[in-house]
Amino acid sequence: MARKPLLSLIVLTHNEELHLKRCLESAKGIAGQLIVVDSGSSDATLEIARSLKAEIYHHEFRNQAEQFNWALDNCDIRGEWVLRLDADEYLMPELMREIPEAAQTAPKGMNGFYMKRRVFFMGRWIRHGGYYPREFLRIFRRGKARSEPREMDEHIVLLEGEAGRLTNDFVDENLKDLHEWTHKHNDFSSREAEAVLKRDTGEARTAEDRSRSMRKSFYMRLPLFFRAWWYFIWRFVFRAGFLDGRPGLIFHFLQGFWYRFLIDAKVYEASRKKGKE
Repeated sequence: MARKPLLSLIVLTHNEELHLKRCLESAKGIAGQLIVVDSGSSDATLEIARSLKAEIYHHEFRNQAEQFNWALDNCDIRGEWVLRLDADEYLMPELMREIPEAAQTAPKGMNGFYMKRRVFFMGRWIRHGGYYPREFLRIFRRGKARSEPREMDEHIVLLEGEAGRLTNDFVDENLKDLHEWTHKHNDFSSREAEAVLKRDTGEARTAEDRSRSMRKSFYMRLPLFFRAWWYFIWRFVFRAGFLDGRPGLIFHFLQGFWYRFLIDAKVYEASRKKGKE
């Protein structure tokens, strides 16, 4: 019988006691190495990591991209393949069975795999509104991929070779309440507004920034504030987000309208301040 390739899981944490056990246990059966990179947790995160035999590293957090790339450069990653999960994500059983076979039979030059994300919000699978399926490169051969150097909306990209696609899903299910959700997205909106201003002034720092800016050009050409209304209506009505029930209404309104309207408000505020200087 052929040897199963060793898989190393990397999870970035900060006060994730609510999620970490679920995340690590979902991958424990296929990951021979569990790596947690923590940025100053003050809850039981590290105790949970130790109880599940995870290797713990400490590094100050600036953004997801820099933290993950730091992990790639500084952790003792022994796996032939690397799996990246957020602490509030976990693998479905079907995906746990699919990953080892895909890694074991991957041909030369197949250096990564895209996985489909299934988002749950308030216990409801957000299946509509154009939100499922979305695919993300989350498994790759060690040394063959890195995270884009972006403040927000960063993706893992291959440095060489091709990527395949897995059939089954991983789950994104944050169990924290709306207070925490809105607090986190308020922070996200400030960073996203800064990125929008950089794109608008031609200060995008990377080819990935410029490429993604072009892909979002239709939305970005719409008038400030109006585009948030348009995006919510497009998701909730024309992409049938209303079929996701009351949790879907809350999710699509907050994530598809409130969050994007807040970004525009912060862009407007920054532009006014700059005009007065």
